[in-house]
Amino acid sequence: QVQLVESGGGLVQAGDSLRLSCAFSGRPLSNYAMGWFRQAPGKEREAVAAISRSGSTYYADSVKGRFTISRDNAKNEVYLQLASLKPEDTALYYCAARLPPTTTWASPDHRLYGYWGQGTQVTVSS
Repeated sequence: QVQLVESGGGLVQAGDSLRLSCAFSGRPLSNYAMGWFRQAPGKEREAVAAISRSGSTYYADSVKGRFTISRDNAKNEVYLQLASLKPEDTALYYCAARLPPTTTWASPDHRLYGYWGQGTQVTVSS
């Protein structure tokens, strides 16, 4: 059974950085495409970044140039490096996994991911 556990969230000031981690267990991480999503109160869940099995990436326009997704298959972990944080980045951040149709598949559509963690809160004060 695939399990995902996020960590690394916290309360920071605008302009600060954070690194979120997603610990993946139950199957080899190398077989899965991974995504990071976020949801702020009263808003819909939105894609932040995704990474394919082969390492190709997707970023939402709102985070391009500030956030970086990466994976370490040997450690079974996926990371999201957040930099130049803004108050509008405040949200509950989730990682998600899916067995992909191709090695280059990395989708921003949260409906396509079957495994989810519980989330880690990121709060950015102005």
